[in-house]
Order: sequence, then structure tokens, then C-alpha cells
Amino acid sequence: MIIDCHGHFTTAPPQLAAWRDRQVAAAGTPGDAPDPDELVITDDDLRGAIEGNQLRLMDERGIDLTVFSPRASFMAHHIGDFEVSSVWARICNDLVHRVSRLYPDRFAMGAMLPQSPGVDPATCLPELRRAVEELGAVSVNLNPDPSGGHWTAPPLTDRSWYPLYEAMVEYDVPAMIHVSTSCNPAFHTTGAHYLNADTTAFMQLVQGDLFADFPTLRFVVPHGGGAVPYHWGRFRGLAMALGRPDPEELLDNVLFDTCVYHQPGIDLLTRVIPSRAILFASEMIGAVRGVDPDTGHHFDDTWRYVDATPYLSGEERTAVRSGNALRVHPRLAARLAAAGRLAAADR
Repeated sequence: MIIDCHGHFTTAPPQLAAWRDRQVAAAGTPGDAPDPDELVITDDDLRGAIEGNQLRLMDERGIDLTVFSPRASFMAHHIGDFEVSSVWARICNDLVHRVSRLYPDRFAMGAMLPQSPGVDPATCLPELRRAVEELGAVSVNLNPDPSGGHWTAPPLTDRSWYPLYEAMVEYDVPAMIHVSTSCNPAFHTTGAHYLNADTTAFMQLVQGDLFADFPTLRFVVPHGGGAVPYHWGRFRGLAMALGRPDPEELLDNVLFDTCVYHQPGIDLLTRVIPSRAILFASEMIGAVRGVDPDTGHHFDDTWRYVDATPYLSGEERTAVRSGNALRVHPRLAARLAAAGRLAAADR
């Protein structure tokens, strides 16, 4: 199998964005907020949104299954208050769950959390539990900056996050560390804020002792880890200067995906980071949707790069393709095993 651990519902039917526009317009005046029941999206609408887009590209590129979560830029936790985020997260999670039920062999649900700036992360627990217990989520997206580019939240090692980590350990689900839209004009959402956040989150983990308290907690740092693999020597040197362990010791708990959109980038990732800490991903259909004129292939056709890199052995390539994803997402592995879909090579 080829398992893509990073997909978002970026092609959701237009009714979703129209309802969200009404909700955003009513933020601050709860009495004007639209009723969630006014949002009507049929199964045929969902099929139309998926079959000509993500599913078509998965078939063309040989991707068997995608861990599929709500559109990251739509999370927009900085808009409104916790109630706004709570209603919005529930709607988006329900839609992704419906996709995973319509195509159970092709999509597994990843959930967003109803985070809100300055609000205790523990308020997200009811939706996290609902997503796992009722909707079958195999992972969650965790936003380290709900303020949308102003970085008002404490670092991920702060104890305020611990209730979420305790639940993740209880359910044995990983979190993808994924920010949302930047409302700070200094940071372009996908070109700066996303990559800044990946790098920042990793440095927070270098500075702390989070995994001493949660030895089985797992984080996926997307977009190839931001600047981390490229500056691995810097992180090693800083860790030494700070009296911290070598960053490689984090890699039992912290993994990087392959959302890197050129061959030299994947070559560097696979040369610097041990293969056990790399998960295949493409984030399609996502931030970079065009065709690279230098290669004639889509930038986000990332399996092409992983398959071509000389820095993975055959066994390591198999681990990146699916084995690591199954290890990091045990609920996904259990689901596939129950369906008889796991070959020996994938286990």
C-alpha cells in the first residue's frame, strides 16, 4: 500500500464556504449566527467534490489511502470565540467523516479541534473524544498558534496542553502539528506561516522534556519539517549549547512527512532524517497545485520523488510508503487489518 498521511478536504462543496461566510459575518453577535441545520450537503455533492479531484489523483498516482482532515486554512481558529470554533469544527469533522464512510477503502478521518486563542486547550476534549469514539478519527490536527500568526499561545511543552496529550495517549492517536490561516500580513499563510510553525514547533520540543512525561505521544511535523532537516546541524548545535539531548532522540516521537515539492528537497530529507521518522504525504490538493515546468509533473506528485531518491533502501522505502504510517496510526492499522487489507510487507 501507499498511504498518504496528509490530505485535506480542500474541494468541499461551495455550500460549506457560503455557510462559513455567514458564520464569520455573525461573529460577535451570536443571535445572528446561522443554524448548522441550514447547511445542506448531500452525498452526491460529496461524491462530486471527491471523485474528480482527490480520488482521481490518488488513482493516477497509485495512492491507496489518505488520512483526510478538514481544510487547514479553513480552521481559522482566530475567528470568533470558542463557540464559533466549536460549531465549525463539528461541521467540518462531520463532513470528513461522511467522506470516509462513502469511501472507506480510500480515506481515513483526521479531525480538527475547536481551538480558540486564549482558551484552555482542555475545552477541545469533548470534540476530540467525539471524533475518535463516534466518527472513527485516526489522528487529529493540533494548531500551535490559534491566534493566526501572532503566536500568543504557550509552547507545546507547556502543561496547559497536557489534557489533550493525555487523551491522545489514551486513544493512541497522533497529532499533526498544523497551523491555519495567517491573519498577520507579515506571514503568507502557506509560504511562510506553515513552514515557520513546523520549525518553531520542533524547536519547542528540543527545548523541553515533553516526552519524558508522555513517552508514547506522537507528533507528525508536516511540510517536510519546515527548515528542520535543512538546518539539522544548527539544531544539534543548539541542543548541545542548551544542554539538551541530541535532536535525533526526539525521532521516536516526532516524525516528518514528505510534503516537499522537488527532488533535491526529498533527497535532503531522506539523507538527513532516519527513514523510521519519515511518513509519505503529498497534501494534495493543497497549497501548490501547478505543474513544475522543469519536470512536466505536478509539484505535489511527491511519491515520484520518494521513489526516485537514492537515499532509501528498498526496505526503507517500504517503511516510508506505508509501514511508518501504520505504526504511527495504530487505529488505522487495526481498521485495515480487520478489513484484511494488510499484506505482510505493510505490517
